[in-house]
Amino acid sequence: MALHRRRTKKDEEEFEDIYTDPVSLMQLPKSKLPEDASNPRVIKQLIRDELFMDGNARQNLATFCTTYIEDEVRELMDLSIDKNMIDKDEYPQTAEIEQRCVNILANLWHAPDKKGTIGCSTTGSSEAAMLGGLALKWQWRKRREAEGKPTHNPNFVCGPVQICWHKFARYFDVEIREVPLKPGELGMRPDQLRDYCDENTIGVVATLGSTFTGIYEPVRELAEALDVIENERGWDIPIHVDGASGAFIAPFIQKDLKWDFSIPRVKSINASGHKFGMAPLGVGWVIWRSLADLPEELVFNVDYLGGQMPTFALNFSRPAGQIIAQYYKFLRLGREGYTAIQHDCARSAQYLGEQLKGIDRLEILYDGHGGIPAVCYTLRDEKATEFSLYDLSERLRMRGWQIASYPLPAERQNTTVQRILIRHGVSRDMVSLLLSDLRRELEHLQSNSVVSSGDRIGFHH
Repeated sequence: MALHRRRTKKDEEEFEDIYTDPVSLMQLPKSKLPEDASNPRVIKQLIRDELFMDGNARQNLATFCTTYIEDEVRELMDLSIDKNMIDKDEYPQTAEIEQRCVNILANLWHAPDKKGTIGCSTTGSSEAAMLGGLALKWQWRKRREAEGKPTHNPNFVCGPVQICWHKFARYFDVEIREVPLKPGELGMRPDQLRDYCDENTIGVVATLGSTFTGIYEPVRELAEALDVIENERGWDIPIHVDGASGAFIAPFIQKDLKWDFSIPRVKSINASGHKFGMAPLGVGWVIWRSLADLPEELVFNVDYLGGQMPTFALNFSRPAGQIIAQYYKFLRLGREGYTAIQHDCARSAQYLGEQLKGIDRLEILYDGHGGIPAVCYTLRDEKATEFSLYDLSERLRMRGWQIASYPLPAERQNTTVQRILIRHGVSRDMVSLLLSDLRRELEHLQSNSVVSSGDRIGFHH
């Protein structure tokens, strides 16, 4: 019996394998369309192979976004992949589900009249923040016009904010007055408002969950400071709460904290459903305290079941799946589930903070108590250290961990920090593995002189 037989042309024609397909034997087109159609299985696999070059999202502890997705969510997303949520009349049940989510959030955030509030879904909290800012600008302009006063040079006051607020200021021609950090502080303080607010201030933006450190700014105390300003100067300045992260945390594990519509001066709140709301990427929310707080001139009406439904958004066509998934998370988890998960995330963050306090080279700025589930730290004697946190980030990336290093905002910009976020799906075992790797890489850097890379500040939050 022969050990080998000659391959025939028929054999070659019958044999199929993804990596013997002609397309896989050349580089994929990068600048123009290929001339011919290709086998879908081959193209799918080759693109999957390229995606292996990305980092592992579950190990990305710099992102606020959801990286753990249940199978049920994937199935619901697939059911909705062909639905355009803006077509209210064609997809009335999707429109109904969006409105249910708005009602749930208005209730969660203590809107005084649940039936008299208004809100909408967005592509994320950045769009939601801009909508909140636009409403503040238009409300301010209407008040000024009614008083016969000029409407140029509007401004808003904030502490360290996410980049979307700088975009809002530039895109919509509003001056941003970003209050610098006091020594030892990580956010805006109430006593600073007097120096930055004036009659042209459209609102104060308070951040519930700083992207830089994880802390909450004191919304109630800021409102009280604005009460004093109104009594003294007559300026009725509203508050918008950027609750991109904290608005899905505080209602469950910091129930005694006053930050939402329970404070009359809070007129609007934005949040990311795809952050601690635990929906997949692509959904945010903005809710107004009452119908009167959203200028009617900004609202468009679309056909809906033979009637009209108000809409207010910067985007138009977008998929319905993320909204459906958000509603699933609300029903699946309820208060009990959200409370349990956010408590566990907070406890893991606090455990991480306690462990990091035992590392001499690190100075803890935020240890996970009182804000979002995160920790933030810097190097002790940073200027005298032979390596930087940027070097530590690079060493940890070799183990797959993605951890942000960046300077603090104005007047503390010489302090470089790292921030680690603990989201749903980051188990205590993963935290222990991270600690082991972090200690190992710190020891390596201390034992091996490196050229400091501390002047590199490429950070996107």
